[in-house]
Amino acid sequence: MPKTLPEIVAVPRIPFFMVSGSGDPNGEEFAMATEALYSMSYAVRMSYKSENVPAGYYEYTVFPLEGEWDLLDRSKPATDKSNFKYTIMIRQPDFLTEENFERFLEQSKRKSSNPFLEKIRFEHVEDGLSCQMMHIGSFDDEPESFARMEEFCTVQGFIRSSKIHREIYLSDPRKIEPSKLKTVLRFPVKKPDIRK
Repeated sequence: MPKTLPEIVAVPRIPFFMVSGSGDPNGEEFAMATEALYSMSYAVRMSYKSENVPAGYYEYTVFPLEGEWDLLDRSKPATDKSNFKYTIMIRQPDFLTEENFERFLEQSKRKSSNPFLEKIRFEHVEDGLSCQMMHIGSFDDEPESFARMEEFCTVQGFIRSSKIHREIYLSDPRKIEPSKLKTVLRFPVKKPDIRK
């Protein structure tokens, strides 16, 4: 759990269910994609009650939703939400295999007609060397936290290596007022090449 101050971390390879899309995250498509990810994640979580329990199953809490964000058109301002490009994802336990993923996907499709189940992928992601911090407050205030993170990186001798960033949502925006939302912000970093 990161602090409200920037830090440099090395993030290992982690398994995820993920869905990619674009447009305003306040729209219906984003909500349906999120719902599809949660229905799959809960299918895995509750599989200990099934006749076919995955090998190595251990009890855990479903992980929070995460999003990796970029812009479709970089000439437009970052405040234009219709210009967002995203991959939303939920981390999965280490015991999950590709075979089990296919099984849970078929199971979820039988229970739900959500079209975004067709778009779910099971992949491993390694963020590697990153700068991260806990942002408390509205999503619209995130640029201030990103500015602090970039300033911290400069002081520590790192540079941001991509405009893409990750957000990990520790609060439910439907239940908590914007000023109290907790979101982990993260972007990749590297040491500048001083040979140039």
